[in-house]
Amino acid sequence: MKPVVVIPVFNHEHAIAAVVEQVKAHGLPVLLVDDGSKPSCATVLDALAQQPGVSLFRRTENGGKGAAVMSGLHEAKRLGFTHAVQIDADGQHALGDLPTFLAQATAHPDALITGVPQYDDSVPKGRLYGRYLTHVWVWINTLSLAIKDSMCGFRVYPLERTLRALVPSIGKRMDFDPEIAVRLVWGGAEVVNLPTHVTYPTDGVSHFDVLWDNVRISGMHTRLFFGMLLRLPKLLWRKVAR
Repeated sequence: MKPVVVIPVFNHEHAIAAVVEQVKAHGLPVLLVDDGSKPSCATVLDALAQQPGVSLFRRTENGGKGAAVMSGLHEAKRLGFTHAVQIDADGQHALGDLPTFLAQATAHPDALITGVPQYDDSVPKGRLYGRYLTHVWVWINTLSLAIKDSMCGFRVYPLERTLRALVPSIGKRMDFDPEIAVRLVWGGAEVVNLPTHVTYPTDGVSHFDVLWDNVRISGMHTRLFFGMLLRLPKLLWRKVAR
C-alpha cells in the first residue's frame, strides 16, 4: 500500500500550513489541490509545495469540494499511489487518528475507510441535525446501514475502485462525499467505520452553502434513489447471499 494525503484547499491560507505539518509528522506525503483559491492562499500553497513530500495540483477555477477531491484522486493515481486519505483543509479533523485509519486500510485494502464524527460543542447545530436526513437517505439508497456517517470528509479511498465509481454525473460540491460512498457500496466495497473527533473549524472558513448545497444534496438523493431501484435485485441478492 502506498498512501498519500489529499487535501482540497479553497482559501484556507490561515489553517493549511498547520494541517500539512501535522500530516508530515506521521511521515506521509501530501497532495494539495488548489481549487481556484485567491492569490494570498495560492502564495501559501506555493510555499508549502517547496517542502519535501508536498505536491501541489492547481485547478484554474473553483469547482467545489467534490471536483477538487476528484482532481486529487486522479493526480494521486498518476503519481503512483494506491490509496488516498481525504482530509479537510480547515483543521477540523483529528489527524492523530491517521495511523488507525491507515492500519485499517492495510487490513482491508479494497475497502472504504471512513470516519464517524464525534463532535464537540463547536459544531453548528443546524449542520449536526441536518446531516441525519442525509444518513437516512443513504441507508435507503444502499439498503444497508454499512455507512454510519455519509458526510465525514476524513476517509481512505482505494484508488482503483474509487476511480471506477466516478461517473460523469457525480456531485462536484458538498454532495460528493455521500454520493461516492453510496456508489462504492453499490460496487460491492466493504465499509470500515472509525470514530474520530471533529472540531469546527480553526480558521472560521466554511464553504457550505446552506441553500444551494442542500438543494444539490436533495437532488443527489433523488438521483440515487432511482439508481437504487435499478439496482434493487442485485442489492437484495447481495443481502441474501451475505
